[in-house]
Amino acid sequence: MAAMMGISALRSHHPLPLSTARPATALPRATSPTSHQPSSLALLRCRCRCRRSLPHSCCSSSPRASLSPGAPDSAAFMALAPNNAALRHRLIAPNSTAGSGDAAATGGLPSVVGIAHLAVSLGIVLATDKYLKQAFVAASIKFPSALFGMFCIFSVLLVLDTVAPALAKAFMDFFEPATLFIQRWLPLFYVPSLVVLPLAVRDVPAASGLKICLITFGGWFASLAVAGYTALTVRKIVKTELIAAEPMGKPSAFATLEFWAWGAVFVASFATAFVNPTALGTTARTCLPFMLASTVLGYMVGSGLPSGIKKLLHPIICCALSANLSAVAYGYLSGSGIDAALGDYLTKVPSNPGAGDVLMGFLGSVILSFAFSMFKQRKLVKRHAAEIFTSIAIASTFSLYSTAILGRLIGLEPTLTISILPRCITVALALSIVSFFEGANTSLTAAVVVLTGLIGANFVQAAMDKLGLNDPIARGIGTASSAHGLGTAALSAKEPEALPFCAIAYALTGIFGSLICSSPAVRQSLVFIAG
Repeated sequence: MAAMMGISALRSHHPLPLSTARPATALPRATSPTSHQPSSLALLRCRCRCRRSLPHSCCSSSPRASLSPGAPDSAAFMALAPNNAALRHRLIAPNSTAGSGDAAATGGLPSVVGIAHLAVSLGIVLATDKYLKQAFVAASIKFPSALFGMFCIFSVLLVLDTVAPALAKAFMDFFEPATLFIQRWLPLFYVPSLVVLPLAVRDVPAASGLKICLITFGGWFASLAVAGYTALTVRKIVKTELIAAEPMGKPSAFATLEFWAWGAVFVASFATAFVNPTALGTTARTCLPFMLASTVLGYMVGSGLPSGIKKLLHPIICCALSANLSAVAYGYLSGSGIDAALGDYLTKVPSNPGAGDVLMGFLGSVILSFAFSMFKQRKLVKRHAAEIFTSIAIASTFSLYSTAILGRLIGLEPTLTISILPRCITVALALSIVSFFEGANTSLTAAVVVLTGLIGANFVQAAMDKLGLNDPIARGIGTASSAHGLGTAALSAKEPEALPFCAIAYALTGIFGSLICSSPAVRQSLVFIAG
């Protein structure tokens, strides 16, 4: 199933190679400004536009300068810049990049190589996460293993960038397919705990549920205000000029073929499970393909909805509804009931995984991928370190302690208060944080984290406008510090200038929260406040 998701990601995503991301102003100017032929700079710019399927007049202004998006006229370009080796490399290298998905010119070989590249790079990331988990469990270390791995990868990249920049770039390029895969399917990894929420909250009284919703919504708004105003205050003190960040790729829309492929998987595996519930050994394994397919299809459908409808029906909600409807249908037709179907969706038993276990198995890889995104934006982090680190430290601490205080003030049960402490931290690290505490409901933790993200995705822009948070740095940090990845995705769709700060804050908020909660003194103080 992961391979199928990877193939679809490669078929529909065409990231520009890192070599094309340098600013055009760094290129040499044309040496013959009076010539009627286009300059090498203009021609390269034209080619870049052509690669994005945007026609430009200079493409046809000269027979020698004719460039097509799929197969550029390299000879014509080299005639204009015979001594520019860097430009030759930048023109030719993109078409030789493995995994670009451009199979039109070479009969499909790049796609095959790209799939193999994705499989190897993603496999290494997953294997690293698994090995670190096993090592930390064997050593009885409670610190999040994926976070340790992220620090190691980031440190290696920094060292390589210092002593051998070419190796650092090669390292980044090798793992780019894996990071793009994780980025494209990231919302799916949050869904399983939301799908099994009916089982998780069954023993939670209705009054406690209302209190949790109150803390979640009010806490989100308070965290947003604290992070945003802190960033603005520090900005006024340091007065650092805002510079352009490294470009960040965005996942593309899903292809029709992907819908048909996953639909076929759903129909075939649902029929198999209905005829023989233990065809693959256990009911959980037998139900895994169609439950996974229903979750993926829900995400695809939700992602394709108009923006107005998405405000009410977020893609993650579509995921959960699709998976729950499949569980209801199977439970009714097979006679096993919805509880059994949902139990098979997320078993939490490594030897008998369900669809939810497969998806949540990627959460550690999400944390490892933070190393690559932070390294890519290292110059931005260094330049705006005061704003970023001060805001995140204050906002993360405020979020944890304000949740404990609010829970105590409105009389929420201590175990439930502890379960929702990391409400503003991404699921992957929120689950690691609550594992420090005894008696926490991890399913409730994940559900509250997702709910916080959904609130932020729908209301964060309007809230920041009302609060007067107009600076891109403040908007990016405030969004990610209060609504993690879901808020980041919603804001970046309309405010790309804030995306780099969202990405940085999204990672660092979870990292800082995990670091302070790993301190026994902090944990004891939170437990004491919660009651």
